[in-house]
Amino acid sequence: MFKVISNSWALFLGLGLIMLGNGLQGSLLGVRASLEGFGVTATGLIMSGYYVGLLSGATMVPKFVARVGHIRSFGAMASLASTSILVHVVFIDPWVWWAMRFVTGFAFAGLFVVAESWLNDAAENDTRGQLLSFYMLITLGGMAGGQFMLNIASPSSYELFVLISALVSLAVIPILLSVSKAPEFNTSESVSIFQLYQVSPLGVFGMLVNGVMMGAIFGMGAVYATAIGLSVSEVALFMGSMVMGGAILQFPLGRMSDILGRRQVIVGASAAGVVVSIFATNFAYDGWVLYLVVALMGGFATPLYALCVAHTNDHLSPSQMVAASGTLVLAGSIGACLGAPITAV
Repeated sequence: MFKVISNSWALFLGLGLIMLGNGLQGSLLGVRASLEGFGVTATGLIMSGYYVGLLSGATMVPKFVARVGHIRSFGAMASLASTSILVHVVFIDPWVWWAMRFVTGFAFAGLFVVAESWLNDAAENDTRGQLLSFYMLITLGGMAGGQFMLNIASPSSYELFVLISALVSLAVIPILLSVSKAPEFNTSESVSIFQLYQVSPLGVFGMLVNGVMMGAIFGMGAVYATAIGLSVSEVALFMGSMVMGGAILQFPLGRMSDILGRRQVIVGASAAGVVVSIFATNFAYDGWVLYLVVALMGGFATPLYALCVAHTNDHLSPSQMVAASGTLVLAGSIGACLGAPITAV
């Protein structure tokens, strides 16, 4: 596993920079939408544009990868994401914001498909859970860092939007300069969501439900935190605690899944998340207890993504993994499209 990580350093560095920008972007838009008076329901619909874009990108990007390869696809999607964030600050309009969230989601679907198919191609079944957990650790660590960057400048100004664009643009450099070999892509097979469900019902259904949770957390988390009266720095800590909880538990759960089995760990983490969530709904918290509860919720919810991906790829051949990565992102995106609007209502 460590050899694969060292050979893929450019991919992990690029992902870390991109997720710094993505983490900051989600919270920034939630806070800025509240400042602009868009309303909670309108904001929920705006944020859902990202997941509709993920849905579209998951169906189209695997074809791009098969045509031009992983590295060129990564560069193109990163450039698209870098450009779209700047439009938000130029046109303060809900419809424009929805369209740009769609474009951002499309681009990030491509980035996720490239990264996950790249890593799954390099992994073995006995280390896949650990490798994908390390991938999620980088992803969640970047997102957590992005939450705290909300304090760098005022959300009502343009500086944070420019910073996000710069971070995403910089992410392309290590990928383009790396000499690491990308996976072969000329033998990619087509895998529909129904075929994938027959191979791994738990993986596909788990991705669908996980998408609903992620849509709720990252689409409306900052809006909720603002609505209950938290300051900008407290909103950053609220969202950061959610993500850091997932980052802390990600690798241990991935390691456990390699030893005990994916299914057992998925069921155990889900059950623990249910208990924490039910407990949280019956009490009012403030101070450090609030952030601890939020961290536990994120700790059991966010690692399910990597666990479901690993469980599914255990049953696939290497030639199916690019298409399967797109299909898994598609399943998660369908759920995420529902998560933010339902939570907003």
